[in-house]
Amino acid sequence: MSKYEPLWNYLKENKKKSYKLTYEKIKNILGFEIDHSFLSYKKAKIRRKLI
Repeated sequence: MSKYEPLWNYLKENKKKSYKLTYEKIKNILGFEIDHSFLSYKKAKIRRKLI
């Protein structure tokens, strides 16, 4: 299981056309802080998982 799996599950369960999550909200979902590079790298993955 990926350490980011809780975030992917949150996005799948809360199906929306777009999301606006603060770093604090993401931290609460994951249980740890993420760095800025995560968002750039994972943007395409999020889109693929939601389709």
